[in-house]
Amino acid sequence: MSRKLIDLSHTVENGMITYKGFPAPIICDYLSREESRSHYSAGTEFNIGKIEMIANTGTYVDSPFHRFADGIDLSELPLTSLADLDGIVIRAQNFGKAISAKALSGIDVKGKAVLVRTDWARHWGTDRYFENHVFLTKDAAEFLTEKDVAFVGVDTYNIDDTNDGLRPVHTTLLGNRIPICEHMCGFEALPEQGFRFHAVPVKVKAMGTFPVRAYAVLD
Repeated sequence: MSRKLIDLSHTVENGMITYKGFPAPIICDYLSREESRSHYSAGTEFNIGKIEMIANTGTYVDSPFHRFADGIDLSELPLTSLADLDGIVIRAQNFGKAISAKALSGIDVKGKAVLVRTDWARHWGTDRYFENHVFLTKDAAEFLTEKDVAFVGVDTYNIDDTNDGLRPVHTTLLGNRIPICEHMCGFEALPEQGFRFHAVPVKVKAMGTFPVRAYAVLD
């Protein structure tokens, strides 16, 4: 049987802005193909790239260490919380700017990767993306936690209201060791359920956040 893979990540590019006010990544050659030729036989060349970026770049996963000094970091996140998860899409486009627990009512989320579709990703690459974005409310995070969700992903600028300095959704989910993935995309290509989800970051010690290539597998 053939399987279909759906990419749910934005491409990381030189100069792109993920979070307003944070620096863009710098992508360049450490060793160019031309420079490498002197190290190898005639006709053989390699490129060794270099990237300088903050952790919150592109589509990325947050571990508890991102919010809590004593929280587990990227290297300590179990693969069972990041890979081969039963996925479900919550279609929340019609629930307004603040997505509350009402949007989740009656949905079985236990042990699943919950992807909240807002369609905010359509603004990616524009100034609109950074302004008045859709977000989850504290009671939505509490509902997800109480229902034992495994992972939460959003296709918007931030899972929290950026005007709320308490960041209740990050605090609630990460405080319960539930990874968060922000700046996702491609949810319109997914069914509401019946797919496996993967979003595994590099295994970095003492870091709370890192980009991922998130994707879904449809049978």
